[in-house]
This record gives sequence, structure tokens and C-alpha cells, in this order.
Amino acid sequence: MKVRGNVAVKERFYRLSLRLNGKGALAFSQVIPGQFVEVSLCETALPSVENIPDDLLDSSQRQIILRRPFSFCDVEVTSQADVRIEILYCVLGPATLRMTTLAEGDRLSIIGPLGNGFSVPDGKKLALLVAGGMGAPPLQHLAGYLKANFPKMRVVVFAGAKSVADLPFSVQSSDKNGHGISEFTRFGIESYIATDDGSAGFQGVVTECADRWIKRNRPNAAETIIYSCGPEQMLAEVAKLAAKHNIDCQVSMERMMACGIGVCQSCAVETRATGQTETVYKLCCKDGPIFNGKDLVFE
Repeated sequence: MKVRGNVAVKERFYRLSLRLNGKGALAFSQVIPGQFVEVSLCETALPSVENIPDDLLDSSQRQIILRRPFSFCDVEVTSQADVRIEILYCVLGPATLRMTTLAEGDRLSIIGPLGNGFSVPDGKKLALLVAGGMGAPPLQHLAGYLKANFPKMRVVVFAGAKSVADLPFSVQSSDKNGHGISEFTRFGIESYIATDDGSAGFQGVVTECADRWIKRNRPNAAETIIYSCGPEQMLAEVAKLAAKHNIDCQVSMERMMACGIGVCQSCAVETRATGQTETVYKLCCKDGPIFNGKDLVFE
């Protein structure tokens, strides 16, 4: 596939746009939010020394052997022969550092789409999307998917981060919410921000922000579903929140998935079926990355 663009949207946050055609486009024409790709970066160059953050100077020299998993923040299907996908990434290590050097026209090797995406059970009229930090991309994709395929469903987004600088979204003023998120308001979706330091929106963790909204609005639990992606500690709190309000919940788990197809067995997730005492390990890449919040065993 070819790179269409690679733009810095905020310090250390980039949006990589890729274009597929032919068989590649056909494979991605039916992609579901929550699925992911494995990207090969072993032949991607490092940026010049002056463009390498000080905290990555040493680790940047490591060889990138294994592919890296990335979910999509947006997918545009022009036709079954022409598909554009966007990946939102944060520069955290030597692999994502190399991604910053990708430019229009470069070719990139990917494997995908992989894994199982989010699903919409019958009877759901309200979707609450809870994102933490870089758990945002698959939920941004899901928001657009829901508005396009379930136009009567109400969607509300809660996005949390340590500070507004760590939020991988464009924040805009909003008379209704105090702060809004451009990536969701363009779909007509109401959005709420939670930051630990209070630099934008609600001061506190995003699950508390969502909990207050649920208590205030009292949605019909049977008609509501929570979708979430973010750090595992946050996902554990989201699962508790859903159980407390008797709301169905699907979460996207994060693991280092070296192969993405269930061969390396490195992405085990502990689960427990309802009513069972024994736990079973499933693979995040093959059985997930989307799981029912009730089935997960969090430490």
C-alpha cells in the first residue's frame, strides 16, 4: 500500500493516511471498527538526530524486527477497489519514531484487517464511548460507523487523558459542554472531556465523568451499551461502571501482538465465562481485541 500523508496533529501525535487498491482495497472494504493491522517498520528510516526526542536517543537505535499493531481512526471506502485508512499514533518508542519519516508515495507492508471488531446488539438505542489516552482511534472509527449505519442511535463520547496536551483530539469551545471534540462534533455527536489536571473539561478520571452523566440522564439500561478502549486499569473501571448500572459493555484490549494471527501466543487475556469459577486464556489478536467486559479478569 502507499502512504497518502503523514501529518503531525499535536506534539508526538501523528495521523498516517494510507491508500489501498486492488486486492488490498477489497480486503479492507468491509473492515469493522475495532479491527487492526500489523505494520512492518523494519526498513523504515530514523529521522535526523535533531528530530529525535532526548528520551528516545538511546532506544531509537534498536532494530525493529517484529510488526506493530495499530487500529484505525478512520476508514473511507470510495469503492471496493479504492480504500483509504487512517492511523492515529503517538511517538513512544523506536518503531513509532520511525513512522514519522514516512512520506507521501512511500510503500508500507501491512497485514490485515485482523481480529474481531465491535458489534451492535439488537435493541440498542444509546452508545456510550469511553476513551482513555491512545485508546481513542478505534472509538473515533466506531463513532463514524454508528452514525452511518445506525442513524437513529444516540452516541455520546467521553474522552480522558492526563492533560489536554495528552488528548489525541482537537479541542474546541462548546456552549453546551464547556469543551467539545472536533472529531466527533462533525458527526453531530456530543462529547465530554476529562483531564486529571483539569486543563480541559471535567477534572478527574473519565469513568467518573461517564458515571455522573449516567446518573444524571438515567438511560434505559437494556437499550444502552458502553464501548471502551484505553489503559487496562481504566478498562477495569469501565467494566465495573457497566456492571453497576447493568449496562452491556464491550472493551478493546491492548496487548503487544507480535504476529497478529494467533501463532506467537504472546497476547493472552484471562477470561471467565458467566457463572464459571475457572478462568480461560484467550488470544487478544485472534479472539479479540474486542471482549465482553463481563468476561474479563482484571488484576
